[in-house]
Amino acid sequence: MSSSGRYLVLLRHGETEWTISGRHTGRSDIELTEAGREEARAAGRRLEGMKFDRVVTSPMHRAVETCRLAGFGDGATTDDALMEWDYGEYEGITTAEIQETVPDWSLFVQGCPGGESAADVGARVDPLVDAAREGEGNWLFAAHGHVLRVVGARWVGLPPEDGVMLNLGTAAVCFLGFEHDRPVITHWNLTGRIP
Repeated sequence: MSSSGRYLVLLRHGETEWTISGRHTGRSDIELTEAGREEARAAGRRLEGMKFDRVVTSPMHRAVETCRLAGFGDGATTDDALMEWDYGEYEGITTAEIQETVPDWSLFVQGCPGGESAADVGARVDPLVDAAREGEGNWLFAAHGHVLRVVGARWVGLPPEDGVMLNLGTAAVCFLGFEHDRPVITHWNLTGRIP
């Protein structure tokens, strides 16, 4: 069966107080700001009229709420595979703070002490990515910035570490699809704003 015309849409959650300050927000369940809620509604307007055969969210409230506000909460299921990166000892602190003691630190290269590496996140998302790539119909994943960057890399067969090259803003929308039955990134980091 041809994959042509099928797609997976990725939706990053809207703004939180920790995304504003740049704090690593993995397993802390931080609420959306009012601006984040509006971003989620705006993402829904960008996706207006689209129908999904399967909607999967991270169980974290900020992802579930973004999905709901975007208009896709009915029938959505949660999956721990879409949880944000486990930042371990780096939870709640910024990259600049980490680099005060580890000057060359990069999440996608070194991972997090007491948390996950890029390979760990890749192994966690691979079964769900495979299911979306090989399954029927169109899918939506609502989740978090770093884990969705790994999903994007894995969709096209790149190592999870290559997610470092896929920047993703709050409430951004991405389209993953197929060209000649080969997985491709069709559109990435659509926010409705010009950077």
